[in-house]
Formats: sequence, structure tokens, C-alpha cells
Amino acid sequence: MSEEKNNMAEEEMTVELELEDGSTVTCAVVTIFQVKDKDYIALLPLGQSGEEEEEGDVWIYRYSENPDDPNEEPNLEYIEDDEEYEAASDAFDEFLDSVEFDELVSDEEDA
Repeated sequence: MSEEKNNMAEEEMTVELELEDGSTVTCAVVTIFQVKDKDYIALLPLGQSGEEEEEGDVWIYRYSENPDDPNEEPNLEYIEDDEEYEAASDAFDEFLDSVEFDELVSDEEDA
């Protein structure tokens, strides 16, 4: 049973995004994070086979949920303000740095 829990924890959450041209892209959810009382989501576009794209571009959107209806789909909004996008991008970079540090520390502990 614990193996089943591990498999569930390792499953990647994905979302389908509809682009301006009407096409859809499947993206892996990297993380949801907060900056100045606003929530943001970092998405990694997946290729046709469900694998990560080679460029490794991460898309950042403003993220919100309807507190009155938890079953409703979350809302993703394009960030048009340069300062807001920069703040969200910097926060995501800090997240990546902390994850890399955590992985480095856990790798050293395993050795």
C-alpha cells in the first residue's frame, strides 16, 4: 500500500492551456507560489509525447481559485504588468534555488 501512495505522490499534475490561436498545450504544474498576497503558477509545457520540452521554458501566470466553489476550475491570467511579472519571475527563481539546494543537501546525505 505504501508503494501505491508513493506512485500517487510522484504523479505530475498537469493542466491544459488554450492558446490565442485556438491550439491547446498540456503543461506540468511546477509550483504555485505567492508574491505580495497574489498567487502565481509556474507551468512547464510538455511535448507531444508528454515529455518536457527541450527549451525548458517555464510559463508564469497569475493564479486564483473560487473560494465559494472548490470544484470550479482555477483561473489563470496572463501577467501584462512588467513589474508584476518581474516580481513573480524573481520569486520563482528563488524557489528554484531552494529546490536545487535541497536536492544538493539530500544527495550529500545519501552519499
